[in-house]
Amino acid sequence: MRTLVLFAVAAVMPVLGQSWKPLFNGKDTTGWKMTGPGSFRVEEGLLVTEGGMGLLFYEGEAFGNTTIRVVFKTAGEKDNSGVYIRLPEKPKDPWYGVHNGYEVQIAATGDEWHRTGSIYSISKTTGEWKQNAPGEWNTMDIVLKGKETTVFLNGKQVNQYREGQPVPPRVKHYEPVRGPRPEVGYIGLQNHDGQSKVYFREISVKR
Repeated sequence: MRTLVLFAVAAVMPVLGQSWKPLFNGKDTTGWKMTGPGSFRVEEGLLVTEGGMGLLFYEGEAFGNTTIRVVFKTAGEKDNSGVYIRLPEKPKDPWYGVHNGYEVQIAATGDEWHRTGSIYSISKTTGEWKQNAPGEWNTMDIVLKGKETTVFLNGKQVNQYREGQPVPPRVKHYEPVRGPRPEVGYIGLQNHDGQSKVYFREISVKR
């Protein structure tokens, strides 16, 4: 009996001890692919948005039951970006992420439905919310667990959404088409516009 217990503990330990896996190597965009007129450049070990609207997605695998960690900062108060999750397929255009996945917003000046940590126009932020000032780093953890998405901003839970819960009606053409998203999907980063400048220091995942 003791042998069986020890075997079970040993089998679980590697899972409990899993570390963060970086998806951005700090040198180039290996493993990522860009779609749209906008782009991301690597500057002093950071990913930086530039140009028009675009979507940089990770090609290597789709993710489910995973925590996604994004460490970012903005250059100005109105800078805008986002993290796309639950994309059912590899996107072929920059609007694919808006209407087929969910965008976890990065924007300090939006309301509770459209600011950092919200699932853009789908699920609003709640609780204690604080995005650091331009030039200061922020950490956002996005936890995917089955049909549930939980978002933490700088260590505080700011959002929790479960697939199928009531959502506001779609009002604007640029708001996401309503409908279910998959439990396992691709992820990406949004380059929102030519004026916004958002820096990413880390994009990592942990099962």
